[in-house]
Amino acid sequence: MDKLQQNRYTLTGAVLKNIACFTMLTDHFFAILFYNYMRLHPVNGAWDPQLEKVYRMGRAVGRISFILFAYLIVEGVIYTGSRGRYLLRLFLFALLSEIPFDLAFSGKAVDWSAQNIYWTLFLGALTLTLWEQLGRYRCVWLRELRWVVVTGACMAAFQFAFDYRFMGILLIFVLYQTHGKPPGISLCASGIIMFSGTWMANLIRYGDSFTAAYLFRFSLREMYGLFAFIPIFLYNGKRGRQLPKPFYYGFYPAHLLLLYGTAKIIGVM
Repeated sequence: MDKLQQNRYTLTGAVLKNIACFTMLTDHFFAILFYNYMRLHPVNGAWDPQLEKVYRMGRAVGRISFILFAYLIVEGVIYTGSRGRYLLRLFLFALLSEIPFDLAFSGKAVDWSAQNIYWTLFLGALTLTLWEQLGRYRCVWLRELRWVVVTGACMAAFQFAFDYRFMGILLIFVLYQTHGKPPGISLCASGIIMFSGTWMANLIRYGDSFTAAYLFRFSLREMYGLFAFIPIFLYNGKRGRQLPKPFYYGFYPAHLLLLYGTAKIIGVM
């Protein structure tokens, strides 16, 4: 990013990370504490309509977080001093976060039905790394093998129930491909991937239980995440004054354990 752009925009990488953490905390507060409270306090056998509106607004705010994390993963892949250490950190925190994730969302220490977001971020970063490595070969078939890697990563994310499934991998890939291009291109491409990827995944998972039209409307909620592009467009390319690195890596498992513990204490789980 040139100096003119840096002077025009105002948000640093630290601000993007802080916004991502705050919106994720908001999302998980409503997904864990608020949701379970509503479940235990129905009105006429259904969710309280007023509480449901608040719940949906809270989850809408939370849609912003994943786009920011996906964007920051792309930044990390491009600018990290050691790609190997970067991937190792993501992998280790994926392992560390699995039990907190399972406890927070299922109440069980081990639940294979869904895996935490660090697995998606790790697989996305690994996909970009392999894409770059294979792209350096002159051999055409080795270069084309890059698309096999992307396809395989999407299939793995869906098969192993990584958070956001293959849409998460595709979003990271699209943000990488549009990095440095005009903002509108990144916004439009990300919007298409977010909606179509979510709708397709929902059709595969829930097509026997819900109509395609219902799943279409349900998938539209991911579009709230496009508000993440406001801080992204204001990003000045600078690192900024950040909290210690372990804070950002550890925030995910730590806040999940905190929300789970709170839910247990107040008796909603």
